[in-house]
Amino acid sequence: MSRLERFRDGLWLQREDEHELGAFKWRGAVAVLEARRPDLVVTASTGNHGAATAWAARRVGVPAVVFVPVQASAAKLALIEAHGADLRRVGADVDEAKDAARAFAAERGAFFFEDGAEPAQFDGYEAIGHELLDAAPEPPGAVVVPVGNGALAIGVFRAIARRAPETLRVAVAAAEAPAMYESWQAGRAVDSERCATFADGLAVRVAIPLAVAELNRLAQRFELVTEDELALAVREYAAAGIRVEGAAAAPLAATRESLPRPAVLIVTGRNIDGPLYERILMDEP
Repeated sequence: MSRLERFRDGLWLQREDEHELGAFKWRGAVAVLEARRPDLVVTASTGNHGAATAWAARRVGVPAVVFVPVQASAAKLALIEAHGADLRRVGADVDEAKDAARAFAAERGAFFFEDGAEPAQFDGYEAIGHELLDAAPEPPGAVVVPVGNGALAIGVFRAIARRAPETLRVAVAAAEAPAMYESWQAGRAVDSERCATFADGLAVRVAIPLAVAELNRLAQRFELVTEDELALAVREYAAAGIRVEGAAAAPLAATRESLPRPAVLIVTGRNIDGPLYERILMDEP
């Protein structure tokens, strides 16, 4: 269970970064693997989902193979390997890694766990919304959730829509990885050629139709944030003693736009490579 804490200026933080894996993804992975109980699970990830899949697979006694992009985060790769997965580095981005993973799973008749395409994930992440509402002293004016493939926002927004319908549901993505934002605007899944954000948890180029359909009916507002805004938010969290990765900084970056208060920001993870983190803190390109 995560923790809700007061931050500043009418902002509250839902601290998903405090789990042993350093990110929220364990909730979805456990929900899916406990429901399916496959003989072998294969997935693709920029890191946190892969670590969560490896962790959950070990819990349910299932071998896991995780495909990652060649340039994936070293911190996240270490977590994947620490939890016993067979790690494969393939492709320039997560969508190329996903193509390889899907083909590998098909060859072996294994379960391909596509992050964002499993309904049980949405159920796992819905618990976050319920937990923050249970802990909040009053219904939030807004809840702000970062969007990579959209599964987290779907789950959280389901809980908010059911229990606090007056709370504004705000999604936020990186301007340099706008596939889900463009899909929200278009009302259908739209792929993008842009995927150049340092926030690897937001680095999605190919939208998942199921996630788009679910998110588009739940998100009431969708913001894009720049790389500079993400970096500034990382530094602002650091000044408060909170280490975050780029995706986790996105909700704070989105508060540059006016939001009803109190607003709850989902702090999704802390797994950022040391050299990248130091460059951001030193305000280096």
